[in-house]
Amino acid sequence: MQRYCLDPWNRTRILTKEVQIGSLKLGGENSIRVQSMTTTDTMDTEGSVAQSVRMIDAGCELVRLTAPSKNEAENLQNIKAELVKRGYNTPLVADIHFTPNAAEIAAKIVEKVRVNPGNYADKKKFEEIEFTDASYQAELKRIEEKFTPLVLLCKEHGTAMRIGTNHGSLSDRILSRYGDTPEGMVESALEFIRICEKHDFDQLVISMKASNTLVMVQAYRLLMAKMLERGTVYPLHLGVTEAGDGEDGRIKSAVGIGALLEDGLGDTIRVSLTEAPEAEIPVAQKLVAKYNNYNAFAFEAPKTALQYDPFSYNRRNSATIHNIGGKNVPVVLADLSGVAAIKPSHFFGFGYQYSIPLDKWNLQDQAADYVYIGSNKLDFEVPGTLGIIVDYDFWKANYSQKQGFYPLVLPEQLPEIDPNQTCFLPLEAEDAIPNELAKLPNLCIILNTAFDNKTQLYRRFFLEMQEKNLQQPVILSYQYETNELERFQLYSGADAGAILIDGFGDGIWLNADLGAQYINSTSFGILQATRTRISKTEYISCPSCGRTLFDLQETTAKIRQRTSHLKGIKIGIMGCIVNGPGEMADADYGYVGTGPGKINLYKEKEIVRRNINETEAVEALVDLIREYGDWLEPKI
Repeated sequence: MQRYCLDPWNRTRILTKEVQIGSLKLGGENSIRVQSMTTTDTMDTEGSVAQSVRMIDAGCELVRLTAPSKNEAENLQNIKAELVKRGYNTPLVADIHFTPNAAEIAAKIVEKVRVNPGNYADKKKFEEIEFTDASYQAELKRIEEKFTPLVLLCKEHGTAMRIGTNHGSLSDRILSRYGDTPEGMVESALEFIRICEKHDFDQLVISMKASNTLVMVQAYRLLMAKMLERGTVYPLHLGVTEAGDGEDGRIKSAVGIGALLEDGLGDTIRVSLTEAPEAEIPVAQKLVAKYNNYNAFAFEAPKTALQYDPFSYNRRNSATIHNIGGKNVPVVLADLSGVAAIKPSHFFGFGYQYSIPLDKWNLQDQAADYVYIGSNKLDFEVPGTLGIIVDYDFWKANYSQKQGFYPLVLPEQLPEIDPNQTCFLPLEAEDAIPNELAKLPNLCIILNTAFDNKTQLYRRFFLEMQEKNLQQPVILSYQYETNELERFQLYSGADAGAILIDGFGDGIWLNADLGAQYINSTSFGILQATRTRISKTEYISCPSCGRTLFDLQETTAKIRQRTSHLKGIKIGIMGCIVNGPGEMADADYGYVGTGPGKINLYKEKEIVRRNINETEAVEALVDLIREYGDWLEPKI
């Protein structure tokens, strides 16, 4: 197994090569830097400067601006001069895609240039091309000839470079040999890294972005494994591209970025939200802060190697107990144990609506599967699909004969449990696994810890389960003493996301000083972000930049309003063709700006409607979804 981090059992930040970006040092022992990207037209000097100032005042340590042509690249000089005039010396980054000549201009002006290997000097036409070894090498030579002038300019002017691979913009050449895979993403970057190294240029930062968090995490891990193997470890820029807005964008970013920070990977992060760029900075800062104060439980590292593949997703093979474990999607637990007198209205927060006139329960798509009521009594009937978990003694006295009610037992009560009885057992991850578990196949574990190294403790627990040949399903429990929703979303997303991406966990149980609706929505959001349970429409929405051809926030809101009921459908909303079919990667439908006021619609990676007026495009998208048989009328 390739090593992708220093120690999977003890979070240790990898010491990467230090890169100088103007006055800023990135990588090495420097703190994790936060950055964002302007959404203004780079030709709008005043607007770009004003937005950059807002970003910097919010704490942005690197400001990126798009340079799609020579004109924008040249205007970076005016933007930089005006920022310096106002007392701002924050390094600027030029974002380059298809225009090598713009990159070469920018390299003489700004402190860092970002290039995307998939479309800088390569081809992306979704063509299936059969390459021989000779023709493949010929293409590499052509790319080297186009890329080398930029490398030499950066070296001459002391300009750093980010080699930023995106999952959705792999070239036809890479796709022909490696497919649409993390391996292809890594090789795409390594090709450019080798060219830089050939010319003794090492001021590099590398990224492996994807909207799919599983692909993103696997690609970064594989890249780090390759760099450790090669002996030169460049700093990593972490980000989930097209994460979206609001709750979805925050949870998805926390899942992907957090899973990597948990293993000590990452030197700078960008939280890509479909919101104002200055709004991204506090979110990124909160996520980084999670790893600054770290109360870890020290334990002896297992002698056994990892028992899972960190470079591909394979879910742990657990036993099936009712709808938990096995091939079932992870379940969601809710908590009403602290409620004095439980009423039907208390169930509304986690997806259940009760109609008094009809005397019926209605279930939402995001309805919790189990609720823990402690030692409370229920004086009404609940939906048959909902499992009720009750403290053991209270269950024994009141509910042992009632279907759908299950006891929560403590370790000291295990000797009393009938092996045929379905029950739930809370365990602390740092404690030893009770010997009785071998005789209780119908027991479901609820795994918890108060320590901050949850990922490492939970990994060790699952390894011990495997060594003892125990297959009971495990619910991942996370408790947070916070009433701040955003912090809760970020912390739980990072903690639970890391373990779920590793293939562990048959359910999730979150708790915080927040309402049931927020906790429930976050639980389902984490499962959606890890692709382990799809319960709502997914929007792959770019964060906007100077290339954007329409108001992304407004348009995303309109599309959400019309399509949010389409469970399991993925819709890409891209501001320009750069973030078009490639960046949408695995979207089912795409809404892409192609010119001022004009939209192209995609079915997967194929254009099926061209140059639709923006005023008619949302309804045209609905018609397209209907045409392909994926439309459902919303429930009233």
